[in-house]
Amino acid sequence: MSTQHDPAEADELSLEGWDPAQDGAVDVPAVVDLAFDYRGNVTIDRADGGSVVGYLSNRDARAAPPFLDYFDLQGRGPFRLSYAEVANIRFTGKDTAKGNSYEAYQRRKAAEAGQG
Repeated sequence: MSTQHDPAEADELSLEGWDPAQDGAVDVPAVVDLAFDYRGNVTIDRADGGSVVGYLSNRDARAAPPFLDYFDLQGRGPFRLSYAEVANIRFTGKDTAKGNSYEAYQRRKAAEAGQG
């Protein structure tokens, strides 16, 4: 998996901008879990060739059939897709959690105090 680094936050990895399909076959259940934990919008590429941009709000890999729920950019939803309907999930939205860890906070404070 390729991730991007912000030089100021070199210790924090981000999925922002990642397209799992660029690395080969997509493990949909694994990518759904990553998208669920991601704090930004994603683009869900459907198996039928369509796509939708939104925020993944729920998923259940043990349901029959496994599914994910999302809200679209206008906040409508939740909408449900089965895993079988998902070809890929791209991490296209800004990672709102990037740089917000406690470690990043400590680094910023030390730099501001001239200690970093």
